Amino acid sequence: MSADGRGRSTGGAARRRRAATAGDDEFDVRGARRAEDPQRVATSRRGMVATAHSEASRAGVAALEAGGNAIDAAISAALALGVCEPAASGLGGQTMMLVHLAGEARTVALDGSSRAPNLATVGAFGNYRRERRRGHRATTVPSSPAVYDYALERYGRLGVAEVLQPAIQLAAEGYEVSELQERLARRELKHLRASPGAASLFLRQGRQPYRAGSILRQPVLAGTLQRLAEVGMEDFYLGETAGRIVADMEHHGGFIRAEDLAQIPQPVERDTLTGRFGTSRVHTMPPPGAGRTLIEMLNIHQALPAELRDLDSPEGAVLLAEAIRQAFRDRRDRPFDPSIYPQVDEKQMLSRRYAKGLAAEMVRTLGGNGETTHLSVMDAEGNAVALTQSIENVYGACAASPVLGFLYNNYLSAFEHNDIAHPYFLRPNAVPWASVAPTLLVRDGQCHLAIGSPGSERIAPAILQVLVRLARLSPLAAVEAPRLHCSLGGVVSLEAPRMSSEIADALVRRGFELDRREAYAFYLGCVQLVLRRDGTFTGVADPRRDGAAAGPAS
Repeated sequence: MSADGRGRSTGGAARRRRAATAGDDEFDVRGARRAEDPQRVATSRRGMVATAHSEASRAGVAALEAGGNAIDAAISAALALGVCEPAASGLGGQTMMLVHLAGEARTVALDGSSRAPNLATVGAFGNYRRERRRGHRATTVPSSPAVYDYALERYGRLGVAEVLQPAIQLAAEGYEVSELQERLARRELKHLRASPGAASLFLRQGRQPYRAGSILRQPVLAGTLQRLAEVGMEDFYLGETAGRIVADMEHHGGFIRAEDLAQIPQPVERDTLTGRFGTSRVHTMPPPGAGRTLIEMLNIHQALPAELRDLDSPEGAVLLAEAIRQAFRDRRDRPFDPSIYPQVDEKQMLSRRYAKGLAAEMVRTLGGNGETTHLSVMDAEGNAVALTQSIENVYGACAASPVLGFLYNNYLSAFEHNDIAHPYFLRPNAVPWASVAPTLLVRDGQCHLAIGSPGSERIAPAILQVLVRLARLSPLAAVEAPRLHCSLGGVVSLEAPRMSSEIADALVRRGFELDRREAYAFYLGCVQLVLRRDGTFTGVADPRRDGAAAGPAS
């Protein structure tokens, strides 16, 4: 692996000084891996992995070096992320992924939606608005283990046990807590303390966040992962692990029962949504994912006059905000679930003619938290994976079993609860809305870009802005460039310190409300991309969070 650029975290030295002077009870580092400054960009001729944590990228590279393909590497990295980025994903969540199979010149979407338990109805909640956000009642039936197993069995080369080993080792030996992770734990502290299980696993002595630079070991999670390696992923749904989940849910008033887990939420293979971007065919996530939103944004932007496509100009920023808001408006007005009879026309959001009309109207009038993780992988044979997984909000339901070691998701908060005719109304075995948009770009039958981001509704706008900038900037520059986001209500969040005052003034004149964020804002996503060009793979991990890129030694 060679690097052609390197982003450095701002607090590495301070972390090391603090660790060196702290007591052993607080910073037990014996036998554990120490964190390195994350390598934001890397190159290799044998494949590439870009994830939200250096340990996960290392796990993916190990799979490639062991003879695995991009699918093996992606699943190994995803499992490792569940250990070293527990606030964002894990066994208790759901996983969506796009897979490009070079040998078949085929790209497929794996819809790994979780499922609402059979007992979960709007009327079953004592306080729906509160209970659907935190605690055991907020949890859908986790699908990530089923997705991992399915992908490995059908498309991978390595066995489940081999792919699990880096995650098991990482959970047992521990990893160094980052400043970002400490900050997120402090933000959610009262919710974590409210769950004895979560507090015992993710808070120091069950009360305080682990400080940046300290080592978080997870022996309970290591035991769960080891059991899955020995028995198989089905244990999560039909074996000892399943029994422990059910016992925990029954004890805490959760909805998941043995019959819910026994209906293993296998992923559904779907056709990708496709569009054009320059000379490339864009493949992205179909509903319940948000690929439609991304395609519409891309179509609108491409329909603008060339002089108005510059994201760093006041006019370009205004039209970007308008395109984002319009796509969200259309997604809200056209909810679509591919598993039920369509009640709306899905195709309008994908129509270039529709986008052209929207763009013309925007130009004519110009004068007037959720949490997720994403990884991108390519191998030397041309296979590629864009994988996005989540436990929904930061720390999910903030609930966990002390004998299992992972956090439950809070995807019951992602359902519609007023309109019974809505495709995503909360009903037994229904799937939740999702904002994910893992994306692959293919040209002449070969995948040359894998990209995606966490960030709830900020996902599609983040991907859009990076894709647009890649036409004239290096991959790292395109990812780290300043971003903005526009909500459905017209609030524009922007990295104000990195943008000209003319952009802010133009947005205000247009009638937008400004939400001024810090430079490199956590809120505005975390793009991980892998680009293949002239036989060389370049990986970029967004400097907004803790990510790293790595590839096999060339």
